[in-house]
Amino acid sequence: MSNPKKVLSEKQIADQLPEGWEFIEGEIVADFKTGDFATGVKFVRAIGDAAERANHHPDVLLTYPEVTVSLSSHDVSGITSRDIDLATQINKLFDSI
Repeated sequence: MSNPKKVLSEKQIADQLPEGWEFIEGEIVADFKTGDFATGVKFVRAIGDAAERANHHPDVLLTYPEVTVSLSSHDVSGITSRDIDLATQINKLFDSI
């Protein structure tokens, strides 16, 4: 098991990024096209539940018709396995809405 507080290198991030995510200015970011506001709200609630369970909280922007999610580990000023794991979970949540 990897150290959840170890900052990943840019190569490690690139190798592990889930589909649809980009490394931009110290964060990993993804846009999810929800198609309508109600679906976006449902998705944001699911992200919130997953974030609480993980005790790791993304920045989330809800607009019509998409949701933008940004992740970084503020406590270590970088991207860690916690960010990659939550991004992977968020992709699965999106696939299920």
